[in-house]
Amino acid sequence: MAFALRKRSPSTFERAADGSMSLMEHVRELRNRLFRASLAIMVGFGFGIWLATPVRVLLSKPYCDLPQARDPDTGLCKFVQLGVADVFLLNLKIGLWVGLIIAAPVWLYQLWAFIAPGLHRHERRYAYIFTTLAAPLFAAGAVLAFFVTTKGLEFLLDISGGDISTTLEVTRYISFVTNLILLFGVAFEFPLVVLMLNFVGLASARKLLSWWRVAVFVFFAFSAVVTPTPDPFGMTALAICLCALYFAAVGVAFINDRRKGRGKASYAGLSDDEVSPLELDDDPVVATPELELSEPVGVSEPVAPPKPIDRRYDDMT
Repeated sequence: MAFALRKRSPSTFERAADGSMSLMEHVRELRNRLFRASLAIMVGFGFGIWLATPVRVLLSKPYCDLPQARDPDTGLCKFVQLGVADVFLLNLKIGLWVGLIIAAPVWLYQLWAFIAPGLHRHERRYAYIFTTLAAPLFAAGAVLAFFVTTKGLEFLLDISGGDISTTLEVTRYISFVTNLILLFGVAFEFPLVVLMLNFVGLASARKLLSWWRVAVFVFFAFSAVVTPTPDPFGMTALAICLCALYFAAVGVAFINDRRKGRGKASYAGLSDDEVSPLELDDDPVVATPELELSEPVGVSEPVAPPKPIDRRYDDMT
């Protein structure tokens, strides 16, 4: 029995990569991917609502572990609610954040699948590496923010004195902690920016290392501005971590430059905007037996012009 062999139709990725998709097909693909991402976020939001209370208790732990935050009679940690629906709205907000984290593999894949066809193969490989490194760096920043929150609250509540009773408002406290976690997590992504500059060839490892004084100053100034507590613990911890990540990124940049052969002796002493010298060979050309012609080339005979065409018969017809 003979079977008709059908030619495999190109996939959506292949058609988007070779430019054969029309504008309306791109719009429909974007609509479908946004719908799948939104559906995944809604499912994650449902799990996030279920986990909202445990997450809120976890975020309250830096404050509730302090002796100043507990009621002397009951020993319970108390917050203040200024509005009737404040805790309900806060649970919805926490549930949305948790839902985004749970559904991150789905909506990140949908985003990547839409933009990946427009990238080259090496650009996609770099994107895989940076995405793999971004998640643990953000998690490390979140853990550091949790530590800074604990030390910062302990410092601030100690200087208030024993004659002042402190009770925090729940929504403002949770916003304070989540904003600090987000800020520290984004700050820990800075080494990826340094690596990107090196991988695309905009800055060499030696050039990045020469900027270390400016980088350290910027890190400490940035940490002093973004940390919400006036104590030196949070600022110093964030600045030291950023400096360590910067020097680690420069070390990876040196490895990348050596792998690509950058900074060789022929142009190692030149700056990025300096033209390398040309090595001109002034030796005269010596005729070799291969270059010598056995017979001179003669003058070609002129070609006779074509005869005119008699078109009288064509006019008669």
